[in-house]
Amino acid sequence: TCSLLRSPKGFPKLKNDTFLRAARGEETEHTPVWCMRQAGRYLPEFRETRASQDFFATCRSPKLCCELTLQPLRRFPLDAAIIFSDILVVPQALGMEVVMVPGKGPTFTEPLKEVEDLLKLRQKVDVTAELGYVFQAITLTRHSLEGKVPLIGFSGAPWTLMSYMIEGGGSTTMAKAKSWLYRHPEASHRLLRLLADVIIDYLVGQVAAGAQALQLFESHAGHLGPELFQDFALPYIRDIAQAVKSKLKEEALPLVPMIIFAKDAHYALRDLAHAGYEVVGLDWTIRPQEARAQMGKHVTLQGNLDPCALYAPKEKIGELVKKMLESFGTQRYIANLGHGLYPDMNPEHVGAFVEAVHAHSRHINKH
Repeated sequence: TCSLLRSPKGFPKLKNDTFLRAARGEETEHTPVWCMRQAGRYLPEFRETRASQDFFATCRSPKLCCELTLQPLRRFPLDAAIIFSDILVVPQALGMEVVMVPGKGPTFTEPLKEVEDLLKLRQKVDVTAELGYVFQAITLTRHSLEGKVPLIGFSGAPWTLMSYMIEGGGSTTMAKAKSWLYRHPEASHRLLRLLADVIIDYLVGQVAAGAQALQLFESHAGHLGPELFQDFALPYIRDIAQAVKSKLKEEALPLVPMIIFAKDAHYALRDLAHAGYEVVGLDWTIRPQEARAQMGKHVTLQGNLDPCALYAPKEKIGELVKKMLESFGTQRYIANLGHGLYPDMNPEHVGAFVEAVHAHSRHINKH
């Protein structure tokens, strides 16, 4: 199905809009469900498709991204697809080189070390020129989905991308990146602003290409305390939601629901609920009732089963899902894991998770 490059017009009619309705706070017959990293290495067909190609070369192939995005939907009755890509395509668009090192993960060949290094970054990014391959992948996938479920686009958030760009890869402490926040606050804001501007254009471009919802990943929020988050993460998270929405209006594009997922940001739930996103994603370390109490009724919550629960026997997964649904309530809620799927997970257990969400939420709604 992922053959022709097609235009972002005349998309097939959407048959299952449960995810979009839940995101907008409308009533749903069942609780919609999707999984972070649902297109991933836990699927043998994913490993097979990926085997011959460099990771970022795969990201740059609309045809392969389309195929990888569709794979989990052939197996499971998920309520949404998320485009296969990576958050680090944004630093690449700024002119940084990132390679995927086996056993180590993404690695920047020349991370930012000094404030002067900011001058090496592209100060004005034409997202269509630099990231058009993502837009093509979205358009192609949206056609190839044949209206089965909505397609989610995404980006990393500024602080998370900044931390990678300075650390040069993953880190347990983020000490290098955080030292910038303390030593070079002005330069940090310059970098975060540059990232935010690119992300805004990138997300708007994804909607123009056919994305029906957007998720912003602030994966490294947990490394910041309340003060640093308030100064260096939240203002940009807010600004991205506001600017994306006003640009979508200006360009007469659909106003799609937006999701913010800030991992380990328990200290900021109230702020995130008022940051301009329709949906707030939660990791597994938060009690659903507490999140609901703090965030009120005006946002949809998404999450938050511990990914490791999928190692449990299937009947246990069903019990945990039932408990989660009872805690969140079945409305204004999108079921998901509290983080992405791990490579060694059994696809059948993922299927058990998805089916349990549908079965238990239907049962609860009836009674």
